[in-house]
Formats: sequence, C-alpha cells, structure tokens
Amino acid sequence: MSATTARLSRDALIEKYEGRAPRYTSYPTAVQFSDEVTPEMYAGWLKALPDDEALSLYIHVPFCSRLCWYCGCNTRAVNSHGPVAAYVFYLEKELLALHKALGRRRLRVSSLHFGGGTPNMLTPEDLRSIMAALGAAFRFSGGLEMAAELDPEILTREWVATASVNGLSRASLGVQNLDRKVQAAVNRIEAFDHIADCVRWLRDGGVTSINMDLMYGLPHQTVANTLATVDSLMTLRPERISLFGYAHVPWMKPHQKLIEEAALPGASERLDQFDAAAERLASEGYVRIGMDHFAVPEDDLCQAQAEGRLRRNFQGYTTDAAPVLIGLGPSAIGSLTQGFVQNASQELDWRKALDHEHLPVARGVRLSADDRLRAEIIERLMCDFAVDLGEVCARDGRNPRELVHEISRLEAFAADGLVELDGFRVRITESGRLVVRSVCAVFDVYFREAEGRHSRAL
Repeated sequence: MSATTARLSRDALIEKYEGRAPRYTSYPTAVQFSDEVTPEMYAGWLKALPDDEALSLYIHVPFCSRLCWYCGCNTRAVNSHGPVAAYVFYLEKELLALHKALGRRRLRVSSLHFGGGTPNMLTPEDLRSIMAALGAAFRFSGGLEMAAELDPEILTREWVATASVNGLSRASLGVQNLDRKVQAAVNRIEAFDHIADCVRWLRDGGVTSINMDLMYGLPHQTVANTLATVDSLMTLRPERISLFGYAHVPWMKPHQKLIEEAALPGASERLDQFDAAAERLASEGYVRIGMDHFAVPEDDLCQAQAEGRLRRNFQGYTTDAAPVLIGLGPSAIGSLTQGFVQNASQELDWRKALDHEHLPVARGVRLSADDRLRAEIIERLMCDFAVDLGEVCARDGRNPRELVHEISRLEAFAADGLVELDGFRVRITESGRLVVRSVCAVFDVYFREAEGRHSRAL
C-alpha cells in the first residue's frame, strides 16, 4: 500500500506527532537498563570475546570548565585540576580491571573515542598517561580512528599537538550557536575567531575530519541567527556538521531550569530553524546523513549511507563496524553481543567499585533474540529511512508476519503521507523524516509515551 494523497500540513503534523520518543542510539534504550547485568556477568561476556575480535573504546571524561545550561550529558564543572587528576588515576585502575577480565589478552582496537563532558579538560600530561595505559592493555590497529569531543573555549595548541602525536584523526567542536544573546541564555560564550584558531591547530596537527556541533531550538534562537552561524562556519569548511535539537528535560537535568522557558522557540519555529540550516548546508554541497548529520560528499559517512552500512550508536551516526564497544569512565555505556552495560554514573560509586578491584558496572540489559531483531529494524529506519522486514526476519529465522501488528500501526503514518508500505517493505517519505523516531517507536515493545521519560519527537 502506498501513501495516500492526504498529507498533513506542518501545523497539523506537529499537533499530531509532537509526543515524546527515544532518540534510539540503542535498542533497548537506556531506560530499560537495570541491575540485572552485574559486574560478574560483564566479566563473563568479556572473557568470551574471541582473540581476533576488533573493539571500539569509548572513554567518558565527566568534567567541564563551565556548565552549559542546555547540557544533557553526565558531567560537572570543576575549577581545579585535582578532580581530573583523581579521575585519570581511577581510569587507569579501570583499565587494569578490564585487562584482567579479558584474561590479560591485548585485544585489537580499531576505534577510540573520547567523549564527555569535555575531554580537553585533560592536560597534555593526563592524555599521555592515559594513552600509555591504553597501549599496555590493548593493541591499536594501523588504521586506528581516534576522535575527541572538544570545547573550543579551553582548547590550546599544546593540547592539539599532544593529541595529534598520539593519533587524533577526528575532532568535534561544540559550537551550538554564535549569537551572543543565545550564548548568554545557555551560559556558553564562544568567539568565532578562537574557533577558527582551533580549526587551524587541528588541521596543522594532521586531523583530517572536523565536525561541528550546532543546535536548534535554543532560547532566543531564530532562523536568522541560525543561518548566520552556518554561514560563518562554512568559511572553515568542516567535513561534518551535526545539527541537534535542544531537548528540554528539566525533570531529568535540573540545571536546565536556569533556561527561561518563555524564550524557547515553539515546535514550528524549531523546525523552521532546522529546515533553513539544512537547505543552506545543501546549497554548500553537504549531504544529509540520517536525521541530523551533514557531511561533504567525499566523507566516509556519505559513502556508508550510499552503501547501506551506516550505523548508529551512543555517539550518533557512525561508520564504526566493530561488533563490540567497551566504555570506560563514569556512566560510560558498552555494547556486546550479549547486551549493553553501563558503568556507575556517580563518580564516587565508580571509584568505590575500582577500590575493591571490581568492574564498575552498575546496570545494563541482556538482549533477547527479539531485541536483536527489533534493534536491526530500528537502526535501518534511523539510518536508511527504509527497511525490508522480510529480509531482516529471514536473516533471523523469523516470519515477518509476526510483525503484522506493527505494520497495521504504520498504516496511520501512511495515511498521512509519512510512510510508504509495500508488503513488508517500509519506506519513510521525505516529510516523514520529521517523525522517524515515532515510526521507530512502533517497533519498540518497551516504549510507553505516557511515561514522559524522553524528549519531544519534534
């Protein structure tokens, strides 16, 4: 059945589909994590990894020099190096515990990602120490991709030089918006000239891929200042742009209460900002990747999307094909064949576990066969905006007719011109991309919109 000609207007679409939905950086989502996954269970999963398994590593650095009021990350602002130094000490203890759980094997790492928080809160000496500890616990492949999320305000030429010597190849700069009124409203002042300096240092250091994080839906944000920000950044020609919608969830992140809600744009204004930025980026030659990423045509994200091998994980859209992700640091999430694991979110709890020489895992979820099937369906919809349910089920030894209830629920989206159905083939239309998270939620057996535990879908 194809989509009908009865298409919703923008206002009607917002009214009907503005409910809450997960961002689907995993399935099941972190809301389903529980203490059923124990450190002992995780140790067993690690021990079972084959010797030739390629791994990705994620290191969470939970510190910032300032607390941005829009932030949804697990981080805190510190004004001295003491807490960071203590963190490095315990991170190296976690690496020792992890290496022990792996049977002292030095497995191969193909991708290393520093996130946060602000990884460049680490001093160059901290970074060198961590890299040495990583090298003692793992083997780095020749094509290692090392990435870091950076705050331009405190980035220095020395930090970039140290990271580059240690293999930094990708960098993401948090810019958000360059309008001073918007910046003041979220406690994140940035100067374009310094951002330009940061880009120059990264290029001089051999970093071949630079991403810039932008946002829409911030207080006092308009189409005009969104486009002005895009136009300024185009002079620096980053390889990638991420354009995220601000998620206002003050019940989860109390510091967001510092944001003046009356200054937040409405749903229609938010979409106007996104659409205007997306159109401007397209005119500059950028290709839209998934929901909210953009890349120059020669970037490997574009190639992965064209070849149907784009992936999605906790860092967003990626080309990382490693079947195992190991997370280190407070709140870090790992992904293995058996399920997801998450470290203790509170730094003191994380340290306490390591003081007892335990893996600091606090929760997670074991994956069932049905979880894996639905995870693949949701990932393909998030990455390709299309999925052949027959093919996915056949690979899993399942009958697609088991999903007849979900298909029937998609008919409402099809009637609004948001989805096209052809037997067991599902394709999200151009206008339907706005509600891709809501379409994915149809296949999510755990999702309960009324719980209100997720950000708005639009």
